[in-house]
Amino acid sequence: MHTGEKPYSCVVCGKKFVCESSLHCHEKIHTGEKPYSCQVCGKELLSKVGLNIHEKIHTGEKPYSCVVCGKQFVSKSNLKSHDNIHTGEKQYSCTICFKEFISERYLKKHEKIHTGDKPYSCVVCGKQFRTQSELEIHERIHTGEKPYICVVCGKQFRTKCKLEIHEKIHTGQKPYSCVECGKEFRTKTELGIHAAIHTGEKPYSCIVCGKEFGRKSNLKIHERLHTGEKPYICVICGKHFVSNSHLKSHEKIHTGEKPYSCVVCGKQFRTQSELKIHEWIHTEEKPYSCVVCGKKSVNKSYIKSHEKVHTGEKLHSCAVCGKDFVSKHSIKIHEKIHTGEKPYSCLVCGKQFASKSNLKIHEKVHTGEKPYSCVVCGKQFASKSNLKCHEKIHTGEKPYSCAVCGKEFVSKGNLQSHEKVHTGEKPYSCVICGKKFVSKNYIKIHEKLHTRLKYEIV
Repeated sequence: MHTGEKPYSCVVCGKKFVCESSLHCHEKIHTGEKPYSCQVCGKELLSKVGLNIHEKIHTGEKPYSCVVCGKQFVSKSNLKSHDNIHTGEKQYSCTICFKEFISERYLKKHEKIHTGDKPYSCVVCGKQFRTQSELEIHERIHTGEKPYICVVCGKQFRTKCKLEIHEKIHTGQKPYSCVECGKEFRTKTELGIHAAIHTGEKPYSCIVCGKEFGRKSNLKIHERLHTGEKPYICVICGKHFVSNSHLKSHEKIHTGEKPYSCVVCGKQFRTQSELKIHEWIHTEEKPYSCVVCGKKSVNKSYIKSHEKVHTGEKLHSCAVCGKDFVSKHSIKIHEKIHTGEKPYSCLVCGKQFASKSNLKIHEKVHTGEKPYSCVVCGKQFASKSNLKCHEKIHTGEKPYSCAVCGKEFVSKGNLQSHEKVHTGEKPYSCVICGKKFVSKNYIKIHEKLHTRLKYEIV
């Protein structure tokens, strides 16, 4: 043992061990034998030592304490690994890339990156993993098992690590600080992601389109846009998603859960990012700016879409009419014109809308709410877009020009209606008499003629 000699070899994979008992324990990985069962949850384990450590999860027993910070552990080996955090000692080095680790276990896990060794396979989907613990965590996706429960709110988690991160929401603990701006984070990973903002480092590139990312996980999600893969499925409505976070956000639509509340106005949100964007309304902070025209917004994705106006880039085309759009969100709303789909209904009058934003604007008709006021004449509006369009009356600004006759307009919508004069296109038809019109507004005015005539005849 002290000489470093490992005389016992596994006949399957060739791995060597210092003692025969360690070899026998290892061989069970290949045979699948797990002779030790937990009496509480039924989990099966390879060794008696592993069972003893596992049972402490149920009893809550953590007999090993760190003398520096007081943190407690279920096993002596976990405590030893933790101690190295305080000493800064990393005595285990990778012979290939020279990366250092605080424990032999972390080093062995790392070495499999170089060898590509993934000996543990999921029997359900076939996905392979470097360690048995990674496989066990993955298997919980299929079984739905979430053994770690928050004692404060009852939320359940697949891993202990995720539970510990979550608990910091209740305690408010953010032990990791950015040396550049002082911003605090709950996890070292979150800090690392944030630090890339200051360095501008984006080491992960998409081999299809060349887009760069600061995180490998974001690259993986992005790559699914090219492959069309959406592995996360809502069990209620069957909708597919490219990432687990998108699925979790969507599931809250069905449950009605909105755990994030604004401390100023009390409005509740499904995700922390939605809350953050909303909070900027109160502070009037608009941290994202267009590099071309300086336009500001609380929403980063909106600025990205807006910048395509300057570049002329329109990546998303309608398969029905061929119209191009700068964002995926815009094309999804547009496609509902062809399908006739209007999934958002007003609870007061039953009127249906293709987008949630249009429904919200409409609801203000019933409430009489007009939160947007013109600073020049005081006129109030239900939507910000209507206010912006109105303000151009005072400034005389008409930024939208017809390419055929040069006529200028205050809004893009007015320009698009005008362009149909040149093309002869009249996409809106009256359901009563079949007469066609260039805009939705004109058909609404026309339909009122039928309504008025109906009452006059009566």
